[in-house]
Amino acid sequence: MPIHPPSLASRTGLALGLSLALAAPAFAASAASADGELIPRSALFGNPERSGAQISPDGRYLSWLAPVNGVMNVWVAPAGEPAKARAVTDDAARGIRSYAWSYRSGTLLYLRDSGGDENFHLYSVDVAQPGAARDLTPYPKTRASLVRLAHRHPDRILVGMNDRDPKWHDLYEVDLGSGQRKLALQNNDRLAGYLADGDLNVGRATRSREDGGSELLAGDGKGGWKVVDTVPFEDSQTTEYEGYSDDGQLLYLTDSRGRDTAALYAIDAAGKKSLLLEDARADVGARLTDPVSDRVQAASVYYLRQQWKPLDPAIGKDLQWLQDKLGAGEVSVASRSLDDKTWVVGYGAAEEPGTTYLYRRGGAAPELTRLFSSRPALDGQPLVPMWPVEIPSRDGKTLVSYLTLPKSADANGDGKPDKPVPLVLLVHGGPWARDYYGYNAGSQWLANRGYATLRVNYRGSTGFGKNFINAGDGEWAGKMHDDLIDAVDWAVKQGVSKKEDVAIMGGSYGGYATLVGLTFTPDTFKCGVDIVGPSNLETLLKTIPPYWASIFEQFARRMGDPRTEAGRKQLAERSPITRVDKIDKPLLIGQGANDPRVNQAESDQIVEAMRKKNIPVTYVLFPDEGHGFARPENSMAFNAVAEGFLAQCLGGRAQPIGADFKGSSISVPAGADGVKGLSEALKTHTQQVKK
Repeated sequence: MPIHPPSLASRTGLALGLSLALAAPAFAASAASADGELIPRSALFGNPERSGAQISPDGRYLSWLAPVNGVMNVWVAPAGEPAKARAVTDDAARGIRSYAWSYRSGTLLYLRDSGGDENFHLYSVDVAQPGAARDLTPYPKTRASLVRLAHRHPDRILVGMNDRDPKWHDLYEVDLGSGQRKLALQNNDRLAGYLADGDLNVGRATRSREDGGSELLAGDGKGGWKVVDTVPFEDSQTTEYEGYSDDGQLLYLTDSRGRDTAALYAIDAAGKKSLLLEDARADVGARLTDPVSDRVQAASVYYLRQQWKPLDPAIGKDLQWLQDKLGAGEVSVASRSLDDKTWVVGYGAAEEPGTTYLYRRGGAAPELTRLFSSRPALDGQPLVPMWPVEIPSRDGKTLVSYLTLPKSADANGDGKPDKPVPLVLLVHGGPWARDYYGYNAGSQWLANRGYATLRVNYRGSTGFGKNFINAGDGEWAGKMHDDLIDAVDWAVKQGVSKKEDVAIMGGSYGGYATLVGLTFTPDTFKCGVDIVGPSNLETLLKTIPPYWASIFEQFARRMGDPRTEAGRKQLAERSPITRVDKIDKPLLIGQGANDPRVNQAESDQIVEAMRKKNIPVTYVLFPDEGHGFARPENSMAFNAVAEGFLAQCLGGRAQPIGADFKGSSISVPAGADGVKGLSEALKTHTQQVKK
């Protein structure tokens, strides 16, 4: 289920990007020198020094996220004088991770929840009055969604709010000057989303169908809606109406109907549908749109690596110039001024966490100015490459995966193991998401401690066409898990690791996969680390957030329907809680108490079941976290525990816990004695908190 985080902000919408911190262990003394000095956990998992840079639409300001007293906030500087930056927000809790410029001069928008409850409120702040933020959605238990910004209407925005009915978002027009809202559309028709043009007119809406598919709606001229297109269930994950051009003359969508992979199309005002980009290997993904017209100028296809495909030759020249200038890593365009003369560009690779540049175009010659590295503390550290690999499944599918080897196992850096080392299988969340190439803190951490890591796009993962996604239907703890086992077998045959030296670790669905690994295939893994993973699929579906009502049928058809006897039987059969007595390997569990997606009870019940059967388990709980550990103090604390846990299991190098609990809310309801040094660190931490 989408227990995986949504993506970051775009020009027409804000969503929160959550990252699940993954831990790393260490290897034997003989590997210590080969893998270099221990990279401090603070350099890998602490706050980035700066990230998320954007240019204001008028080109006057640069902005980015950076810590204030250890908490991520928005900073703003004159575009030509970044050294004059100052913080314009003053969040002192979990930090701000998603923001965007409005078209109102000097006004920023950002999202913030409380304690990880995912009831995101939308705030505005005038950069001339830093710290004086206004909650544009000041209603209890409300989750806001930014639907549309419009440069021709800079003082108004469209916002969805579910304060009237927690299941459905009504649409409001919000005045950025006064903060007042005006109802634009009351959602009495179970609408899942709205599509508006540059005049803030809603031209279309989407709605889920009872069969798990969806439909596109248009106004019927009588104040109601009529169905103008339908998307069957089998295309529901790969077909999406995405938005209008500014003038409302083009409607963009990705569509897999009548094909496998999702292609990019545009529909004009007369209803003519034109193919813009397709690829037989992978779905069309990210895109670049003109900042004024909102017309798509380039799009990407991501199979093993991301490849940009220009639709506008001029943009193609820019992208090629940037790629040639920056190197063989991946280039992204994070932000563009309204006049399109200034871009904020990101560049990264597996061995480079991310560097941000200011790109000036349109003059006699392009100018590229380096702004900052997101994690300068990693400069000069022994980071290693990541290798895309294609792994065959037992039934003939291709599993696009990413292998990272420690220096001790790949002295010449060719991606071929010189000798087997312990392996950590890192399982992504979602499951309807995917793993990518690039810098990955967990992979680098584990490699530095002496482990290989393998990140597998098992069936059900997105990006590789509808057939690959749909092959995961009904296969939780079935063929989806077989894919993970096949990947482990591949790694053993390739000499990456020995069969007896493999651990499994993941967050969200990856946490569930960890529990499945230790209960359904207990002989495959030496230990497991489960982060916010569900243990009981039936109780999981009973506690999903109310605002997921529009996609409940997706869960029922892809996992098992809790409304039917057969569905409940399937959910029970695929739930690790029903096989607790099979666990005979060490298990570490991490959980946020406020998690609205995977309720704390999911971890509580499997821990209690294990304790009743006298099966050891170490359970780490954070009272101020939700679905993943957003506060770096908590991420650092959990990773310190996980590193020690994995070192005991796999024999790798480990940095002592030390002061990594400082500022954390960590509690350990069970099994503190299961990780060396944990009990002592907790006592010290408790004493320090009391002082």
